Amino acid sequence: MIKVKVSLRPIVSKINLPTVLKTTILPGDSIERLFIATQVGEIFYIENGFIRTFLDIRPRIIKLGGSNGGYDERGLLGLAFHPEFYYNGLFYLHYSVAGTQGPGALSESFQPNPCDPRTLNQRWINRETQYDHIDTVEEWILQTNGQPQKRRTLLNLRRPFLNHNGVNSLNFSPETGKLVLTTGDGGSGYDPFNLSQDNMEIAGKIIEIDVVKNTFINNPPVVTRFNELPVPIQETLTVMAKGVRNIPGISFQRFYNQYIKYVGNVGQDLVESIFSFVHYKPIPVTQLIQASLMNSEPDQEGVINFGWRGWEGAFPASIISGCSEKTLDEKTIVYYNEAVKTSVRRLQPLTSYFHKDPRPDKFGGTALTGVQPYMGNGNPDLTGSVVFTDLARNEESQPPIRGVLAYTRVRTDCKLNDFSVIETDYNFGSQSAYYVNLGTNLDQTRLYLGVYGSMKVTDFNQGTVFEIVP
Repeated sequence: MIKVKVSLRPIVSKINLPTVLKTTILPGDSIERLFIATQVGEIFYIENGFIRTFLDIRPRIIKLGGSNGGYDERGLLGLAFHPEFYYNGLFYLHYSVAGTQGPGALSESFQPNPCDPRTLNQRWINRETQYDHIDTVEEWILQTNGQPQKRRTLLNLRRPFLNHNGVNSLNFSPETGKLVLTTGDGGSGYDPFNLSQDNMEIAGKIIEIDVVKNTFINNPPVVTRFNELPVPIQETLTVMAKGVRNIPGISFQRFYNQYIKYVGNVGQDLVESIFSFVHYKPIPVTQLIQASLMNSEPDQEGVINFGWRGWEGAFPASIISGCSEKTLDEKTIVYYNEAVKTSVRRLQPLTSYFHKDPRPDKFGGTALTGVQPYMGNGNPDLTGSVVFTDLARNEESQPPIRGVLAYTRVRTDCKLNDFSVIETDYNFGSQSAYYVNLGTNLDQTRLYLGVYGSMKVTDFNQGTVFEIVP
């Protein structure tokens, strides 16, 4: 693939960790504005080079970074503007709710052992007391006086662990007009309760929400499973995909009269994966529940399955143990039976990149943090490609840390493709630069990169947002 070089042009600096970067046009305005949501609960937009506050929900956000030395995957995770936002002022938020801290679903860290079936068949019990926190998805409106106000709550989700809640987790589908919520598998590691493959579990899914349907339930119950939801809410939901581990959102690329969907699945120990698909047939949650009541298997022919927890991208999910030879590792398949069961149902990745990669011009990745198609002409070598970001180069474990930009393309024969690193010229000096987010404008002709100087959400004001330019 062609080697591409870009520049990073700073737009705003000294902000908190950015979780969402996207543009919209404010009612009464004529110019697209870049909106930035931060993990701690602020939403800003850029106007004439100045940063302006759109909404501040910090008091609504759970206390971040307390028990894990500042590292956290909760907070303000999703922001999406209604396709008719300019006219109706509606937008949507996904965040972790203040005051909902629980003890967690397991008393000790989970480590599966293929030789001990008990570790492979864990159950999440006592869910009302054994959980980490509650996430909410809300509908808000920008009032005519310019003040945002909450209208209703769409979902309240009880989450088992601190991590894998998704990020950049809300988007609107240009095909269906529905709000798309991407949920991680609930956290820990290795999906201890196999939530991502269980049809009744909300965790580990991509869910479409029909926001046009008014359920008249403004404060829905806190749930973990679809069958715990009131019927009017069930009727607004369809499941688009399952087998998700953790996910930095979904993006849509127009291709003639249809859309290619791109989804990144964050890996466990071996590999990060980017998937693409065009055709899918979402299954209504009411059908899933009906099949569960009848103890039958629902027709999931058109539902996308990314394969987790049996598969980690292109590989069966594996535990790694070091060999005496330091250059080698032993890999043991963890969930062999599940890997077999999902082997033919799962979608193959568009591309994968690895935590260890000996090939020249490649890199060892840590965690996928953004996937966006690029349709602009400013970087002609990237036009039509899929750009992605990784948090930090694995081989650079000593400060200063650097994230990675790379790109790939959909092959016409639909086979697995390779990727190429995008070189940048920005000098971060001695400061670490974790690449935490990738965003785009409405017509996908511009790309925005969120960078943070620390892995700790409690290290404030270390964020910079760049535009990626030729």
